[in-house]
Amino acid sequence: MLSVLRASWALLLGMFILQIGNGLQGSLMGVRGAIEGFSTFEISLVASAYFVGFLGGSRVAPRIIARVGHVRVFAALGSLISAVLITYPVITDPYAWMALRVLIGFALSGVYVTAESWLNNAATNETRGQSLSAYSLVQMFGLVGAQAILSAGDPSGYLLFIIPSILVSLSFAPILLSVSPTPAFEASRPMSLRRLYDASPFGVVGMTLMGAVFAGQFAMAAVYATEQGLSLGQLSGFISSFFVGAIFLQYPIGWLSDRMDRRKLIVGASALGGIVGLGGVLFADIYPVLIAIGVLSGGLTQPLYAMLIAYTNDYLEVEDMAGASGGLVFVNGLGAIAGPPIMGILMAQIGPGGFWLFMSAVLLLITAYGLWRMTQRASLYADEEDYEAVSYASLMPGAASMVAVEAAQELYAEAAEEQAENAEEARADAEKSAQ
Repeated sequence: MLSVLRASWALLLGMFILQIGNGLQGSLMGVRGAIEGFSTFEISLVASAYFVGFLGGSRVAPRIIARVGHVRVFAALGSLISAVLITYPVITDPYAWMALRVLIGFALSGVYVTAESWLNNAATNETRGQSLSAYSLVQMFGLVGAQAILSAGDPSGYLLFIIPSILVSLSFAPILLSVSPTPAFEASRPMSLRRLYDASPFGVVGMTLMGAVFAGQFAMAAVYATEQGLSLGQLSGFISSFFVGAIFLQYPIGWLSDRMDRRKLIVGASALGGIVGLGGVLFADIYPVLIAIGVLSGGLTQPLYAMLIAYTNDYLEVEDMAGASGGLVFVNGLGAIAGPPIMGILMAQIGPGGFWLFMSAVLLLITAYGLWRMTQRASLYADEEDYEAVSYASLMPGAASMVAVEAAQELYAEAAEEQAENAEEARADAEKSAQ
C-alpha cells in the first residue's frame, strides 16, 4: 500500500478534495431547491440532469483526451466546473439548474475518465487492486466529509456554493503539478448491448435497475430529509450514513462474493436491501433508527454495482471484458437518468416515504428477476466449494466511471488468465503422473 501511495498520492489527494466539493454541491441542490420553492418533481429533474451529462461525458471524454491530451482536458473541465458551481445561486430557476447540472455531469465524467486512466497507467499488475481500493476509499471519505461542511453552513446564502468551487479548483493542483508521466489513452473496443445482454441478461437488467437506485438514493436523499423535517445537522448525518455503510460493508460483501455463487449473493443482498427500505417507511420518525437504516441501505446496495459487473464478467471471454464495460456503464446511466424523476413523482404523490418505497420496489424487482433467471440458466459453478474465482467486487465504488471499471476488469482478466494457466499446468502434471 505504501508503494501505491508514493506513486499516486497526488491523484488520490486531488480526488479526495474533488469529492468533498462534488458531494457538497450534490447535497446542497436538494436543500437550496426546497428553500427556493422548487417542487419535488422539479428538484428530481435537476438531479437527473447530472446523469444525462455524466452519460454523455463518459462517451465523449475519451475522444477529447485522445485528441488534446490529459492536461488540457483537466484544465478546461476544472475551469468549467468551478464556474458552474458559483452560478447556481445567481440563477435560481429549476430549468437553468438542469442545464448547469448537465454541464457539471459532463465535466466531472471527463475528469473521472482522465484521473482514472492516469491511475491505471501508474499502477502495475501487482498494485492495481490496491490502487482501485485506495481510490474507492478516498472517494467515500470525501463524500462523508462534504456532509460535515454542509451542516456547518447556511444553504440559503452564497458561501456553501463558493466553498465547493474553491475545493474543485484546488483539487486539480496536486494532480496537474505531479511529476508522473501523462498516460496514453485509447478508447475500448465496443461491444453491442445485444451481445452483452445475450451473455448475461441478469447483469444488464440488474445494472440498469441499480442505476435508478443509486441516482435516487444519492440525488434525492437531501430532498427526502428536508421533507421529513430534519435539521441541517441531521440531514448531513442521514446522507453520510449511506457512505459510512458502504465503507464498512463494501469489502466484506465483495470478499464473500468471491467464495459463493455471485447470483445468489446479489439476490440475497437485494432482498435485504428491499426489506431495509420498507423499514425506512415505517420508522422514519425515529432519527437513530433512520440513521441505522441508512447505514444498512448504503452498505447493502453499494456493493451490488461491483458484484453485477463481476457476475457479468463470469460469462465473458477475456477479450470481451473491456468492451463490455462501456455497455454496463451505459445501461447504468440510463437507469440513473430515469430514477430521480420517478422517485420525485412518487414522493409528490405519497410524501417523503416514496423515497424508501421506490428503492425497495426496485431492489425487490432485482430480487424477483434474479430468482426467475435461476430457473432459466444453471449456476456457472455447480459445486460452490469449487468456486475460487478472483474478482474486484470488493474494490469498486458505485459511481465509478468507465475507466475505473475497465481497470478493474483488466485485473479480473489477469486473474482469470492466471487461473486458467494454473488449471492447465495441473492437468499436465496429472497426465505426467498417470504415465
